[in-house]
Amino acid sequence: MLPEFSRENHCLNQTKPEEGSMPSYPGVDIVESILSNMKNQVYWLDITLQTQLRIDGHPSIYTGRGTSYEDCSHWCLAGAPDTWNEILYAVLLGN
Repeated sequence: MLPEFSRENHCLNQTKPEEGSMPSYPGVDIVESILSNMKNQVYWLDITLQTQLRIDGHPSIYTGRGTSYEDCSHWCLAGAPDTWNEILYAVLLGN
């Protein structure tokens, strides 16, 4: 469990968004390099940072790792998946 989501600091019932950016995941540079060099153009919709900044963008107890609140569990309207769908819809309409 990440220190910022310790029992004393879990985000149950939190409403303020996270601030700043978090480091990218290993391999992101490799994926971006491969996609940019592909013969057929591929559009990669990277929602990682957007989801990290939302305090409700973490799966918490729904990952099957127990019932304790490790991080945020509010996946309700309008949550992170709804935001992903809106971004994807806008991209599809734009193309």
